[in-house]
Amino acid sequence: MSKRHDAVFDDVLKDLGEAAPTRDRAGARFLKRSNSMAEHVSGERQEKVLRLVDPATCVMWERHNRAYDLLNEENCRDLIDGILSQGQQEFPAIVRRRTAGEGAEYEVICGARRHFAITWLRANNYPKFQYLIEERVLTDEEAFRLADIENRDREDISDFERAQDYARAVEYYYGGKQSLMAERLQVSPGWLSRYLQLARLDARIVAAFPTLRDIKELHARTLRPLMASPEAEDAVLIEADRIASEQAAARAGQGALLPVPKVLARLKSVAQPPKERQAADKVFATKSGESGVQMRRKGRRIQLEFDRDLPDLALRYAVETFLQERGSGKS
Repeated sequence: MSKRHDAVFDDVLKDLGEAAPTRDRAGARFLKRSNSMAEHVSGERQEKVLRLVDPATCVMWERHNRAYDLLNEENCRDLIDGILSQGQQEFPAIVRRRTAGEGAEYEVICGARRHFAITWLRANNYPKFQYLIEERVLTDEEAFRLADIENRDREDISDFERAQDYARAVEYYYGGKQSLMAERLQVSPGWLSRYLQLARLDARIVAAFPTLRDIKELHARTLRPLMASPEAEDAVLIEADRIASEQAAARAGQGALLPVPKVLARLKSVAQPPKERQAADKVFATKSGESGVQMRRKGRRIQLEFDRDLPDLALRYAVETFLQERGSGKS
């Protein structure tokens, strides 16, 4: 819009002599200023003040939804390389100013990975990089929703981190009312309930996984029905303790971490012990103590089982005896 106004002003002043360039520039500036003011008043334009700061002046918000201590060069490598390629941080972190006298000047609401990446670069031969921030005035609830919106669809924040954040938020901001929280986040109550269930996963089971990032919302749904009885729950937790000890040893350099599929398989195996084998209804054997052929009735079906090493003579005797009794109506 401002370019069109500049062109109109140029056309008006083009034949006014030597004074025209000065008037042109002044008029164009006036029209641009007028347009900017009009856009501000109408809400069509918003200006944001961005700052470049030393990342040491910022700390993570205490209720940040990302576990900062899980960030490292490996899982931030894509961002580090991107910043190096662009020569700067492209997107600002969202911060709030802290109360004077609290140490760091800002607390980070959104931008933990960007904070780690800039900090890492400054410590690894790139001291000129600075942390790009946008300061906002936000309530805690607004800060929570803003962080959730930014990170909800990102794969680099784990289900378990998100679940823990939601479990804190439902108490802090929504008085324990899941329906109110779901409405504010614009998600379904069922979706939110599944994450809150994950947050309640027993700490002993959490310790059995290789890392917190490996724990998915689906795992809580899978394990919950397996722990329906006190006996099954005890069995699962005892096995989880064994696995956690093995994982701790692996982290100390003694072997490899047990992957998630094997963790789940072991927990399921103790929660669902093999069913006791139905006793044979009858055994056909040539002599006492011989395994012979075992007969089991299963509704209208009859099952005959025998050891693969049973001698042919004993097998023949057992089958003939069975057929005789079947013919007489005894079997």
